[in-house]
Amino acid sequence: MDAFFASVEQRDNPSLQGKPVIVGGQPNNRGVVAACSYEARQFGVHSAMPSGRAAKLCKHAVFITPRFDAYRQASAEIHKVFQQYASDIEPLSLDEAYLDVTEKAQVLGSATDVAQRIKKEIKANTGLTASAGVSFNKFLAKIASDMDKPDGLFVIRPENAQAFIEQLEIRKFFGVGKVTEKKMQRLGIYTGADLKKLSKVKLQEYFGRSADYYYNIARGIDERPVRTHRVRKSIGAETTFEHDMLDKAAIWDTLQKLAERVEKSLDSKRMVARTITLKVRYADFTLNTRSQTHDSAFVTKDEMLVLLPPLLKKTDVGRRPIRLIGMSVSKLFERQEKTTADLSLKQSGHQLGLF
Repeated sequence: MDAFFASVEQRDNPSLQGKPVIVGGQPNNRGVVAACSYEARQFGVHSAMPSGRAAKLCKHAVFITPRFDAYRQASAEIHKVFQQYASDIEPLSLDEAYLDVTEKAQVLGSATDVAQRIKKEIKANTGLTASAGVSFNKFLAKIASDMDKPDGLFVIRPENAQAFIEQLEIRKFFGVGKVTEKKMQRLGIYTGADLKKLSKVKLQEYFGRSADYYYNIARGIDERPVRTHRVRKSIGAETTFEHDMLDKAAIWDTLQKLAERVEKSLDSKRMVARTITLKVRYADFTLNTRSQTHDSAFVTKDEMLVLLPPLLKKTDVGRRPIRLIGMSVSKLFERQEKTTADLSLKQSGHQLGLF
């Protein structure tokens, strides 16, 4: 979907159409940009940017608090369209999914014909525009979906795939983030053609476990199927403080509330976890994460609060002001019975002095 959250807001409030809309936290409360309209993007605004920075770049922006119920409703309507055309649907988020349209394409003529129909029906049913990427595997379809936004349709055919990949800038490869991009550039890798020159042995030397992935995508190989059911890898919660926070008591109180949110999510999904991760972003925007995996599974707020103090001691929380704190749990398993981790709350308690 094109600028999904912002587009829903512009659809529901016509006075916002044509204006730079930013969905997220207000500039004066340390929030971040969740999404922005294309009018706002022209000023350099992008998602995950601090709202204060966005306000300076786009002085006439309209800031709107997210309405996730509205976005979920729109997403549900979009998925009803998907279900008419796809044998398998793999959601990536509320506004993006992989579709396997092989069967329908044989009836309608081609996958491109299917994509055109899906775009047309989404527009008719929701008033929103979508961009589609069409190709013979997930890697290429994902890249294609970003090539002709907004309201675009881009096709990468098998006979054109190699030439397309070779000229593609490495930063546009799905799975290559900013850190990896810089590393690749230091190694002289700027395009798909540069990546393809490296042997699998060299890639393993430079990128370890990611070597096979990079080796294959440089050659247009991606055998991953469209999976209707995605395995949940983690559950988390975080909060950004209105002011840089140094007060340990306030920080601990926030962590208790976050742990309660994570507990509710675990309980609703009937899952347990074995790994807990603490996330801290300091006032200077540097990020610090600390994780620990345990032999016993845990699920309750109290169990998580027992595990957090040792991780907090490995950070500068309480010594350096922080703007954000968060926690997540991973190594998730379905809960077999109503048991909790073999942890002694009596021994630790959740006292401020622990960090």
